[in-house]
Amino acid sequence: MKIIIIGGGPGGYETAITAAKNNIEVTLITEGLLGGTCLNEGCIPTKTLVRWANSGKSLDEIQQKKEEVILTLRSGIEFLMKNPLITVVEGHGRLIKDEQCTDDESGSCRVGVMVGERVYKADAIIIATGSEAASLAVKGVERCITSKELLCLNKLPQRLCIIGGGVIGLEFASIFNQMGTKVTVMEYCKQILPRFDTDIAKRLKQILTRQGIEILTGQQVTDVNDIDADVVLMAVGRRPAVNNLGLEDTDIHYSAKGIEVDKNMMTSVPGVYAIGDVIGGMMLAHVATFQGQRVINTLMGKTDKIRFDLVPAAVFTTPEVGCVGLTEEDCKAQGIEYSVNKSFYRANGKAVSMDETEGYCKILSEKESGKIIGAHIIGAHSSDMIHELVALMNMNATVDDLHNIIHAHPTLSEVILAAANSAVR
Repeated sequence: MKIIIIGGGPGGYETAITAAKNNIEVTLITEGLLGGTCLNEGCIPTKTLVRWANSGKSLDEIQQKKEEVILTLRSGIEFLMKNPLITVVEGHGRLIKDEQCTDDESGSCRVGVMVGERVYKADAIIIATGSEAASLAVKGVERCITSKELLCLNKLPQRLCIIGGGVIGLEFASIFNQMGTKVTVMEYCKQILPRFDTDIAKRLKQILTRQGIEILTGQQVTDVNDIDADVVLMAVGRRPAVNNLGLEDTDIHYSAKGIEVDKNMMTSVPGVYAIGDVIGGMMLAHVATFQGQRVINTLMGKTDKIRFDLVPAAVFTTPEVGCVGLTEEDCKAQGIEYSVNKSFYRANGKAVSMDETEGYCKILSEKESGKIIGAHIIGAHSSDMIHELVALMNMNATVDDLHNIIHAHPTLSEVILAAANSAVR
């Protein structure tokens, strides 16, 4: 079997590796650097800045460390791509409808991919072109920069204004605040992190405000020229990269919200799949990776137990936020009767010894069965700790099941156990 993957980000290169392990021949077409946005101008460089922002190092030193991290990880991907079953093609991939081919016996309409003057064909095509920074159509927008440019600054701004109080905006707010910049965040919605649990969002806003970050909610920006800041970051989310792919020349259904796919990530054209940010939804690197795994399993005739309704998410502010599953707002909207168990970092021995007492763990469960249906943690290392609850939820565990699991002492994970043992409301 031969497949073509368009895109060298986490969805693309991870899927290529998985395919090769299943003895599938892969042509990976990438226009940019291997690792995509996540490695080169997104997740990894941002987390490097998070790590070193409060270290006392100069911006030049931090930028050098960031580049070292990126180069190290990219060289690792390049090494993995040397697999004899994987061929990396550099260039812009564009889908073309092959008029010379008719439907084969399986009913698949063959679509090719053109790179330059060459056309590549395979048994299946996976589109993993990711996303691009979104922007507001307002006056003075040309004054704004994106997260890509912000990551490459060689001089700290005295005043930074961030338009957007989502994950990207808040992470940069936390980073630059710790490096000494005066930061203002302007969010259109009534709260920051609009898709997160309201209690968590409110608590994070309180904490970040105490740290010196000005957060203005319910703010509609109409003219960037009115903003008093040295640098203005546009951080209003990302949009699927569906343009310039040749989709309009095929029978693939798509819109500005992304490419339409079924539960196995197949598009409206049999044999053509799409994964990751390009299909919209939860635009997270780990989602793209597992969607790619679903495609390979489908091609191999295998079934899996991947649950795309249980996707953990994290916000790397100080403190961190980790969450999975339903929020209280979700439960109310869906008419689910639920219970809440809660515990606080300030009562945890390890947290006290680390001087990291800000935060709490909140577990939601079905009132009658006790089945865990949501978990939300704000506090030190919550991005790591949330995965215990992800694992339990994948096993349909209850709060009582968690109550009977021994946790080592003293550890931050005892915050989760303490929540299970707490009074229910």
